[in-house]
Amino acid sequence: MIQGETIAAIATAIVPQQGSVGIVRLSGASAITIGQKLFQSSGQWESHRILYGYIHHPNTQQTVDEALLLFMQSPRSYTREDVVEFHCHGGIMAVQQVLQLCIAQGARLAEPGEFTLRAFLNGRLDLTQAEGIADLVGAQSPQAAQAALAGIQGKLTDVIRHCRSHCLDVLAEVEARIDFADDLPPLNENAVKQKLESILADLDQILATAHQGELLRTGLKVAIVGQPNVGKSSLLNAWSRCDRAIVTDLPGTTRDVVESQLVVAGIPIQVLDTAGIRNATDQVEQLGIERSQTAAQSADVVLLTVDSAVGWTETETLLYKDIKHKPHILVVNKVDLGTPMGLPITDAPIVHTVAAEGKGIDALEQAILTIVHAGNVHAANIDLAINQRQAAALTRAQRSLKQVHATIEAALPLDFWTIDLRDAIRALGEVTGEEMTESMLDEIFSRFCIGK
Repeated sequence: MIQGETIAAIATAIVPQQGSVGIVRLSGASAITIGQKLFQSSGQWESHRILYGYIHHPNTQQTVDEALLLFMQSPRSYTREDVVEFHCHGGIMAVQQVLQLCIAQGARLAEPGEFTLRAFLNGRLDLTQAEGIADLVGAQSPQAAQAALAGIQGKLTDVIRHCRSHCLDVLAEVEARIDFADDLPPLNENAVKQKLESILADLDQILATAHQGELLRTGLKVAIVGQPNVGKSSLLNAWSRCDRAIVTDLPGTTRDVVESQLVVAGIPIQVLDTAGIRNATDQVEQLGIERSQTAAQSADVVLLTVDSAVGWTETETLLYKDIKHKPHILVVNKVDLGTPMGLPITDAPIVHTVAAEGKGIDALEQAILTIVHAGNVHAANIDLAINQRQAAALTRAQRSLKQVHATIEAALPLDFWTIDLRDAIRALGEVTGEEMTESMLDEIFSRFCIGK
């Protein structure tokens, strides 16, 4: 990436025949020049004012679109560079033509996340805020959006910088004793240990959100498996409150994996209704069964569904052997038709449902949450949630600080303290971006969308 270059990209999702507005964004030293070449308006160019006018081809003067233009002068912009946005009619053709005109005038197509990367490099955002923006764009639930917004507002940054500042204070005290041992009083080791314990307590509290943060971002995959005609599709329809799957009395109706997206207690859940597993001669049905088995193995939680009127059979025993190593729930469906017989002795939750009438869904959701949270708080209560990269860096910092504590207990020389203190400071700096390599930045921002 060359920061002096002017970059351009479509900054909104473009769907054919949908969307009323499409935005093309320019950022860089030539953004104003390019904007003035393409946009004709009777209004005056002023920062943070919207102009109405027309986008013209600079050579042919052909009108490309009727549009609005927003100009944001450096440093009062997202990237802290001059930014120009063309607010065009939605769809594909208008925004694509405007983007091509911008590139023809000297801009280049932005790389994924390059606008946000420039905001980071120019001091507009730190790394946790930048990652919060990516999380907000990809949020699948209100709780995920709220956690992302907390990152954008700097709540994680404040805690990490507080911890890093205390580490730097300790390091300065230690190095002063090394360099000026004869001029300073002895170091108060108990005070240092108390400060380290306070920092470790803060890190423990932050790291406790890692699992919930991963749930908020990636969600949970739940597979409904069982024999044909036990009510798997009815369960999916009742749970998703819509007819996503075909329901009949004929076994083998579901020939492929049917998906539905839900949000339970703030956690996005992808529910997979799988084909009934049995010995099938139909080639299409057999393919569906193979996909069902693959879905069950890749799921985070498996719902083994049993027909209450039929009870537990040898087929369920075989299915159970395949999924008992995974988190699972036994769903006994159609309990209005009979009492289940022969259920295995298991520690797994057992939920009774009448899927055709929508009964037992609340109990099913609670059983899933019990598995996921193991008694901890729900995702709905999460105000801050770290991602895997941040968790890895904080774990390294935690490990290094514990080693400093052990070094003090072992009465080793002060030089040994500084080694692990510097490692902890470096790891904390990686979270906020104060200690980063170019390759690490490329890896992080490559996961962003191009227009962001």
